[in-house]
Amino acid sequence: MLALIPARGGSKRIPRKNIKNFLGKPIIAYSIQVAFRSGLFSEIMVSTDDDEIASIAREYGASVPFMRSKENASDYATTADVITEVLTNFLTLGKKFKYVCVIYPTAPFITFSLLNQAAKALILDHFDSVCPVVKYSYPIQRSLIKDKISNQFRAREPQYLLSRSQDLEPCFHDAGQFYFLDVDAFIKSKIILNPNMHCIELEEMSVQDIDTEEDWKIAEMKYNILHERV
Repeated sequence: MLALIPARGGSKRIPRKNIKNFLGKPIIAYSIQVAFRSGLFSEIMVSTDDDEIASIAREYGASVPFMRSKENASDYATTADVITEVLTNFLTLGKKFKYVCVIYPTAPFITFSLLNQAAKALILDHFDSVCPVVKYSYPIQRSLIKDKISNQFRAREPQYLLSRSQDLEPCFHDAGQFYFLDVDAFIKSKIILNPNMHCIELEEMSVQDIDTEEDWKIAEMKYNILHERV
């Protein structure tokens, strides 16, 4: 079983995001360390195009058996592109994996027990992928959209404007932490969130998308609060 941590060097909104200090150590270290702590993986590797990220990854015990191609380090490369490249490169090295877990480098809230729960579901229940999700905090059926020309706001789904929140169906989104995949199923479809997918619902407190400096501060506050509970 392979743990793949994709960490390119060209982050734009938060420069050097993948190795930025998060409460005392590079944020990527949390992903590497939880992968080791899970005890699930025969190889824990970082896919990067950046020498400094590669050096820090190795410092925390991960392997960097090859560097990411320029093509798959661009703003347009998808996670599926990176997975495909990594699996192909490992095949040239004589290594084939039955399962792969893609762990994002900016996901300090992942726990080893969550990884084990996902792996168990993937393997024992024969899913093609497993992904943590979180419920939208506000009903998306009552969301507003902004007209690009007039700058006026209007209801995206006006039929729900007078509906009570508790009467609307809950909606969920990808928590942006990790994906567990059956390699053969992924190679056939190149789809991560496929029809034979299992989702694990997380609390909003243990999820934080980190795209801005404000997000970063919120993530650190959440992390501190969560670890005060332990």
